[in-house]
Amino acid sequence: MLSGLRSLLGFGNAVERALPARQRLALDSAPAAIYAVGDVHGCLDQLLRLHETILADGADISGQKLILMLGDYVDRGPDSAETLDFLLEPLDDSFQRLCLCGNHDDMMLAHILDPQISSWLDYGGLETLASYGIDVLAYRDATLRQRKALVESHIPQSHLDFLANLPVLVTVPDAIFSHAGIRPDLPLNEQADADLMWVVHDYDASAYSGLPLVVHGHTPMPEPVVELHRICVDTGCFATGTLTAIRLQHGSEPKILAS
Repeated sequence: MLSGLRSLLGFGNAVERALPARQRLALDSAPAAIYAVGDVHGCLDQLLRLHETILADGADISGQKLILMLGDYVDRGPDSAETLDFLLEPLDDSFQRLCLCGNHDDMMLAHILDPQISSWLDYGGLETLASYGIDVLAYRDATLRQRKALVESHIPQSHLDFLANLPVLVTVPDAIFSHAGIRPDLPLNEQADADLMWVVHDYDASAYSGLPLVVHGHTPMPEPVVELHRICVDTGCFATGTLTAIRLQHGSEPKILAS
């Protein structure tokens, strides 16, 4: 289903050729608390509110806390550029932030590197360009050279570097984090970057039995899905106005936080 979806959207191998393989990170030990945040999609107001909620929640937790962003920071919502600005800001010393790559972040970078990969524009890309002050009607009709000039004059290099360096996977003891989840039928080291950013199927809880906890976004649900071996925290913020995070802490039940 994955390859069919990518083909339908007009990406497929074009995106994969444009971008190198992404990093996969493994943490030897889990932080005191992990706050996994679902798909932001340019909804800066909700992100700011949720950020303050997370900081308040973690204030009484000793040790290092990790805010783990699960990807899709851009597209669809109104403030993609401002969202990337915020994610580039430093945090308080007791918190760290780690941002994973979502399929929309990957598509944005692929288009900027090669504006001929243009289907991104119809899946939230125009809203993202508008957030940088680019005239989207002019951009649609622009030549490739004109598109590149508009991107260079409006999108900061720091944003492109951020998108280019997003890892696609992070593991901690007993947990796996990626944007779209994993293919439970395939060993983790055999799964392509595209699997971890794009996989879409009907999730069968029994398929995850015996696996570490898998935490992901990508598949919007009316409310977070919290199962024994899988958690989905994408609550479709751009459509519902609700951005969700889950707190994972050793010895405690998962805690849901929302904007």
